[in-house]
Amino acid sequence: MSITVDGAPIRRVGINPVAKLAAALVIALGLVLSVDWVSAATALVLEIVLMLVLKVPVRTLLTRGALVLLAAALTGVTILLYGEQSGTVHWHFLLITVSDGSISLALATFLRVLAIALPSVILFIDTDPTELADGLGQVLRLPARFVLGALAGLRMVGLLGQDWRYLGYARRARGVADQDRLRRFAAQGFALLVSAVRRGSMLATAMEARGFGAHPRRTWARPSRFGMRESALILAAFVIAAAAISVSVATGHWNFIGHR
Repeated sequence: MSITVDGAPIRRVGINPVAKLAAALVIALGLVLSVDWVSAATALVLEIVLMLVLKVPVRTLLTRGALVLLAAALTGVTILLYGEQSGTVHWHFLLITVSDGSISLALATFLRVLAIALPSVILFIDTDPTELADGLGQVLRLPARFVLGALAGLRMVGLLGQDWRYLGYARRARGVADQDRLRRFAAQGFALLVSAVRRGSMLATAMEARGFGAHPRRTWARPSRFGMRESALILAAFVIAAAAISVSVATGHWNFIGHR
């Protein structure tokens, strides 16, 4: 089975979403232990190799990676201008100081944000929310009431944009959309909040009427399997984290949680 993301087909490899979530968490936990560019760069290279092994299309990798790259770049620029001041000062203006310390910290932060966010974005490209809910309920044994409630809420998020447009059309039809933008946005936002609360209440009532959460142990329509592929993905995440830490320690760049 295949799906299309950003115009490129992605082959569904059938990896349980719980394994993807665990892999992303393992890599993130391994990288937050130190603030240095060596471990982040090592993890980033190995992550790209893992994406290619999983046959993520290059176009999709570049498209989704560009968004992460932009977020990481903005974070890096902020650290560059307002980060730790040490060593030679290259430029100073008011509260802005660019020094050797801020440059080093900005580079490490840029690579670290990129290395932590990239797996989370790429691994969940072809993940269906229902599959994730099945995995959370069957593999992790989370309470069914919580899982199904979160899934239902996530399914309703897509309606917010539609409701916002309809509210705008309704206000224009009544002739109350000609006031200043700030007041119009606040009034329309409050109306959207009220609509969302009402829909949530109706959904909760409907789910209760249909027996959702009535029994502590419930059956599931689709089984969520956790096998060798899932174990291999989590093992690969541990290898990436261990390799990043080992290379950083071996090269003398290891900086445990920011302490020098």
